This record gives sequence, structure tokens and C-alpha cells, in this order.
Amino acid sequence: MSPTFTTQKRARLKNLTLFTTLAVALLSSASAYAAQDAPRSLSLISIDYPETGSIFPPGITPPTFLWRDAAGTSWSLDVSFADKSPAIHVFSKGERLHLGAIDPQCVSDSNEPPKLTAQQAATWTWTPDVTTWTVIQAHSVMRPATVTVTGYRDGQVAWSQAHIALSTSVDEVGAPIFYRDVPLMPSTGVSGVVSPLAQSSIPLIHWRMRDIRKAESHTVLKDMPTCANCHSFSADGKTFGMDIDGPANDKGLYAVVPVQKHMTILSKDMVHWNTDGRVGQVRVGFMSQVSPDGRYVLSSFAGPALSRMIDSYYVTNFMDYRFLQVFYPTRGILEYYSRATGLRLPLPGADDPKYVQTDGVWSPDGKYIVFARAEARDPRPKGQPPALRANDPNETQIQFELYRIPFNNGKGGTPEPIVGASANGMSNNFPKVSPDGKWIVFVQCKNGQLMRPDSQLYIIPSGGGAPRRMRANTRLMNSWHSFSPNGHWLVFSSKARSPYTQMYLTHLDANGNDSPAILIDNATAANRAVNLPEFVNMDADGIEDIQVHVADGSK
Repeated sequence: MSPTFTTQKRARLKNLTLFTTLAVALLSSASAYAAQDAPRSLSLISIDYPETGSIFPPGITPPTFLWRDAAGTSWSLDVSFADKSPAIHVFSKGERLHLGAIDPQCVSDSNEPPKLTAQQAATWTWTPDVTTWTVIQAHSVMRPATVTVTGYRDGQVAWSQAHIALSTSVDEVGAPIFYRDVPLMPSTGVSGVVSPLAQSSIPLIHWRMRDIRKAESHTVLKDMPTCANCHSFSADGKTFGMDIDGPANDKGLYAVVPVQKHMTILSKDMVHWNTDGRVGQVRVGFMSQVSPDGRYVLSSFAGPALSRMIDSYYVTNFMDYRFLQVFYPTRGILEYYSRATGLRLPLPGADDPKYVQTDGVWSPDGKYIVFARAEARDPRPKGQPPALRANDPNETQIQFELYRIPFNNGKGGTPEPIVGASANGMSNNFPKVSPDGKWIVFVQCKNGQLMRPDSQLYIIPSGGGAPRRMRANTRLMNSWHSFSPNGHWLVFSSKARSPYTQMYLTHLDANGNDSPAILIDNATAANRAVNLPEFVNMDADGIEDIQVHVADGSK
């Protein structure tokens, strides 16, 4: 082989090596660019509120959207509409969740100011302005709107994303909500007995009206020197009833008066439970309910054999402001009061002393009563250790079942258990019948009733059937519910976001299906609690103020 040929071969090999190296470099570079241009796998944002599937009432004030995102440092919120209306695009640098205003009068050594949980502290928020929210509501009626939250870094590169769907109902709420607004300030007396609230703090209890279309509630009653408790209205919103403690701690008084814009309740307007009936000598007046037509009041009373409230109720108060009281009857009968005759009489079929009969509510037509029943028992058996907290196993155990009985003009009848709310090993209580008579929504919990940490809302057909746990239930305490007059909305109380109870709404369709809970914002100060919410069939300004002159003996 000639030297010239060998030299040429070596040159070709060198060039081939250079070409191969360059090709590998170019391919590597192309792969790198291709990887950079490929769609990024976005982290998932947790949109905590509203939940997908949420249904808002028309005209409600703008909600605050809540999300958590560890990847993004700024966000876009894009709202697209199925009706092809122009989408809404909003850019947000993010604002952390913050607590509402504090009422300094309700700060106490026995409670704590509300504080954010770890999850809440990591939450970002956006509240649409009124104009934007109005547009969202207008274009989410027929079909849901889609809200997309996208997280960015440096305002350019998308790193995270999530979507929810929400809609606006065609069904108006159509009525204001009357509710009690209370401080959570348990108090220890001189004798060491714990009270839910010191006597000196009772004037801090307020009663408010809320139009969900307005940003704030209106106080209609405050500064009462004595405690007032359960309240109710007739179906037409024209008659009002309320348990009121009178002079000398008289717990046997009940006000039942016509509703007016400016109301004054005097001693002459009071029913004296302790003197006007043949049965029951102590005030119980528990869960009193005005009949749909306003002619009667139905309530629980101790019964003929008992003379002291302590013999018919299990009551334990705790210094834990979050759940400061356990309170439920263990003995008692249902009685009705006739406003026409002034008499209070037992309701046959719901007056058996072998049972405790309570939580009686009327059907919309007033023809039957739904109530909770359990075997009667001593509220505090001898030797029973004291309960130290709500749902302590040392509580007196009682599981209620729901029953139905005809009212029959006060003649009563045979009580029948309601399938789906009885014989299930749980306590079924606080029933409410829908205005069309089709449904019963009730509380289910392990023991007792109402304000329990584990209380959940269930719905069944009014004639009984398979119970369904409502979707609107939150993680902690769901109770004190009330139907709107049109039956499409339910208001209830929950401690899901704070120990200081708040109000929520859920929508119900014709088949009894409900939607995720909607918070009623700004119902009270952040360190006050809301309970006993009740829709009232009247205009939003139907009650401006209520004056009560009972404790001072006014006539």
C-alpha cells in the first residue's frame, strides 16, 4: 500500500470522526430544545372553596375563592362560559386568607381569638368585585361556568393548575334569615359551676336579620338582661314565638306575638307555662314551634311526675369554648298551646312517660307532627362519672328515633316510626319538613342531639325511605337547619372553618339532591358564633327592631 493512499485514508477517518462528534452534539442539542419546548406537567392546585358543583343563589354577595399552591408565585383566574360569552381573565399576585373583625367585648380568658389553621395559613384568596361577580352569575345559570386557576413563576411560566365548575340557580332565596349571634365565653361561678355565659355577659347576645344579597346583617334585638332561646315563625311570617327568661330567673315564659316592622314585647304578651297548663310544672319549653297558621305552639315539657328541670335534662357545661355545652332531654312529653283558649294540653300519642318526646315540628299543612323519641331515663344515673368533653363516653347515652303522629285538632293518634330515621343505632333528631311536604332533613349523631361535633345532615322522603347523607355536610358540626319558604334552599350552622360557628347555604332540587355548602360571609364578628338560623317568609326589611320589656316587669 502506497504512502499516499495511507495518508488519504487517515484523513477520511479523521473527518468521519469529526462529523460523528458534531452529529452527536447536534442531536443532543436538539433533544435539549425539544425537551424545553415540550408541554410541562403542571402541579395540581387545591381549590378549597368553592367546591366544584357549587350552586349559588342569584344576587348573593361575591364569594372569596380559596386555593393552596406550593408551586406558583402569582396566578391567573380564568372564567369561561358554556354560552360562549367572552371569558373573564384576572391576574392576581395572591392575597393570604385573613380573619374578620374582632368584637373586643367578646374577648375573654375563657376563649381564644380565632386563628388560622396550618392549611388556612397556606391559603391564597381572590374575591371578584361586584361587577365581575354579576357577570359570572349572569352567564352561569343555564350551564356551569368553569373557573381555572393557573400558577406562574416570574409571571410567565405556568407551573400549576386546577379547575372547578360552579353555577347560579334560577331559584331565589326569597327570604331573610333570622338568627342568634352569641359570644363563646364559658364562665365559672363562685361555687365552681360552669355556665355557658356569665349573667353579666347575657346582654352581648344579639339577634340579627340577614339578606344574602347584602354585605352585612342587621341587628334587630340586643341588650336583653335575661336569656332568650329557641324562636320560630309561622309559615306566613306573621307570627313570632320565642322562649324568654323573665324576672327572678323565671324560665316559664314564652312570647308569641304578631310580627311588625317595629315590635315591642311586654309582660302582657307572655304566656306563663308554669301556671296555665294542667301538665308540667317546670319550664321546659324546649324547641317550641309555632304552627304554620299561627294558632298553636308545640313544645316539650317535663311531664306530670317531675317538678325540677334537673330531673328531665342532661346538661353539662365545659370551659372549652369550642363545644361548651351538652344539652338534651331524657324525659318529657309533647304538649300544644292554643292561643284561642289559652290552654296547654298534652298531645295524645306523644305524651307517654315511658319515653322522652321532643323536637316536635309541624307538617306544612299542620295535619301531622314529626318528633324525636327515645326511652326515658334518669339524666344522671347514680355513680356515673362526669363527662369532661362533648361526646365523652360518660355522657348519658340516648339515641333518638323520628316518629310521625297526626295532630288531629289536638286529639293526636298513634305514633309511627319513620323508616330511614329510626332503628339505625344512631341518634336521629331535630327534624325539619320541607315546605312542599316532600322531604325531612334531620341531624344524625352518635349520642344526644343538635350541637354535636359529629352531627351530620341527612335527607329522607317525608313518608320514610332510604336516608342520604347530604353533600353539603362539612367536616365539623352540621346542625340548626331551616328551609327557605320556597323549599329550594337550606340554611345551617357549622364549625368547619372556625370554632366560632358560621352559617352556610345549600340548594335542593326537585329530587332532594343538594349542593356543596356556600358560606354566608360576614354574618358576625370573627369571635362570635351564629346559631338558630331560620328563614322568615317576609321582605328583607320586614323586622327593623324588637324591644323586649319583661325582665324589668314592664306591662
